[in-house]
Amino acid sequence: MVLEFIGAAREVTGSCHYVNFGDVHLLVDCGMEQGPDLYENQSIPVNAAMIDYVFVTHAHIDHSGLLPLLYNHGFRGEIFATKATCELCNIMLKDSAHIQEFEAEWKNRKARRAGRPEVTPLYDMNDAQGVLEHFNACDYHKVIEIAPELKVRFIDAGHLLGSSSIEMWIKEDGVEKKIVFSGDIGNNDRPLIKNPEYIEDADYVVMESTYGNRNHEKPVNYAVELAKVLNGTFTRGGNLVIPAFSVGRTQEMLYYMRRIKTEGLLPEYPNFEVFIDSPLAVEATNIFHKNVEECFDDEAIGLINQNINPIRFPGLRIAVSSDESKMINFNPNPKVIISASGMCEAGRIRHHLKHNLWRKDSTILFVGYQVPGTLGHALLNGIDKVKLFGEEVDVQAEIVNLPGISGHADMDHLTQWAAAFKNPPKKVFIVHGEESTAEYFAEHLHKTLGLDAIVPYSGDVYDREMGCCIAQGERKKAEKKVAVRSASSTVFDRLVAAGQRLVAIITKCQGMANKDLAKFADQITALCEKWDR
Repeated sequence: MVLEFIGAAREVTGSCHYVNFGDVHLLVDCGMEQGPDLYENQSIPVNAAMIDYVFVTHAHIDHSGLLPLLYNHGFRGEIFATKATCELCNIMLKDSAHIQEFEAEWKNRKARRAGRPEVTPLYDMNDAQGVLEHFNACDYHKVIEIAPELKVRFIDAGHLLGSSSIEMWIKEDGVEKKIVFSGDIGNNDRPLIKNPEYIEDADYVVMESTYGNRNHEKPVNYAVELAKVLNGTFTRGGNLVIPAFSVGRTQEMLYYMRRIKTEGLLPEYPNFEVFIDSPLAVEATNIFHKNVEECFDDEAIGLINQNINPIRFPGLRIAVSSDESKMINFNPNPKVIISASGMCEAGRIRHHLKHNLWRKDSTILFVGYQVPGTLGHALLNGIDKVKLFGEEVDVQAEIVNLPGISGHADMDHLTQWAAAFKNPPKKVFIVHGEESTAEYFAEHLHKTLGLDAIVPYSGDVYDREMGCCIAQGERKKAEKKVAVRSASSTVFDRLVAAGQRLVAIITKCQGMANKDLAKFADQITALCEKWDR
């Protein structure tokens, strides 16, 4: 058995881990990088057509967003995730493909005017639709036999609707080892969804560390603190703009807005309007409603049993079309605008920032983690000018960070999760954290729990005994550069990927009947003769 770290090694996003045993090749997560690389992420060590299985911990794009690209490169295996994760990926991967296509078209309009080469999207809607056909929905807590030598179980991680930690039992040469992949571990006592579940045994653990060096400053009553921000903004006559992930964070903000209204926490402005400007958020909210029994916590279910919708209230407005989105900024009344993306890197939120950042009466409220290198991180750290759609905008609005609603466990809760193992794992690999945070948390686990915890680099490889790294990845810091995917180069990449898929299929044909092998060989020969120049 071999475990190789691909993405989110000494970085927060782009989660991807590769496991190989016998003839089986699998991935746990296949996420997209958000923000710049600190280290160059190493490539998956086999071509995509050789991957048999992918296990997805949850639907966030930094854990699932490169699945369509994997499909584009030849993957035709099976993908396993919880039911809610499958449903969320169905909307999120198509939304991501739409963004890829839209941004490529926008760049190409500029390129054509300037006489520059055109680019192609990272992947398109056909890739997203194609990979979605390979998803298999799994129940929490059920041990699933994927193959004679592989069993898995999904455990609620409390991070997002459908999020999971994955227990994986691998048998090789008659010896069974258990690896646990934590996924993103949720914060306790969050609205709507359940607390993270603990796991009691593992040989090896791959564990996240987003907040591994600090604890959340949780307010006594989040709704009260949010109401204070609303009151200050509305008194000035401005808008409250909240960059929020369409899935998870938006629904939590709706929960608190409902509380503010029903509990009378903002008597000065009882009829304030809240605009959700995200088609994806609307679809995601519908999926929340479909997964109440399996994923909601007792408090949310109690409200539903009283015929109270936890995330609906008077004054909630929905913007789906682009025209409806544009009209929000022509509404003169002070209001709340919740829009994506949560880190301000793409999507409709950038239009709302353009209309509100220069206004001293408005507030930009951050309610989630901001990856270094993103616009959200820059705004939180005091940047005074930003460029949006080719226009330089002064940052005059109040920039506020309201802690306490994080979807990630803090240091104390991460430590509790690790301490739940009755017998200490032989090794704990710390991933999904900024480099200094991951190193701090690994040392913390060693000091407080006596665990053998290390922080791998992308490309580091460990064998079945996991005693030491048998192959090292790149230790050199990534150079800052802009990736350009020209139309000509990416079409050739597709051809290379198709060839790699053919080689993978040929490899899997060993042992077939000679008659079938001969027929396949003749077909390949005929194809080669047709294209041989």
